[in-house]
Amino acid sequence: MRDHEGALQKALIGHLRADTAVRALLGDPARVWDAAPADSVWPWLAIGRSESRPVAADGCGVEHTLSLRCASRFAGTEEAKAVLAAVRAALHDVTLEADGVRTVSIRATYADVFRSLDQKRVWGVVRVRAVTEEI
Repeated sequence: MRDHEGALQKALIGHLRADTAVRALLGDPARVWDAAPADSVWPWLAIGRSESRPVAADGCGVEHTLSLRCASRFAGTEEAKAVLAAVRAALHDVTLEADGVRTVSIRATYADVFRSLDQKRVWGVVRVRAVTEEI
């Protein structure tokens, strides 16, 4: 069985970094990572929590739930909301593929935007559900 989790993450990061709307908000190259560097420019997007489970189907399917976390220092919530909207749009009806694994389906299922306790940052979270299969 292939590494569905690693392949999905690789394809997801590559796709989001290539998306024009995401680059307009997160720079070029887009600041989309597995983990944000300590000295990163804001705003940025990182993959947070990730869980997966096998799907009983042909093709060795795996169901994934990923939380993508946006960090912003903009005074209001508009920047984080715009990033989440761009991520949702970039992932709508797309097929991602890497390392012998492709998505059968992918969609954003949840989004949340909130301020940090110190009011200096705004966080955005978009939860993504994907099902992958081996090619």
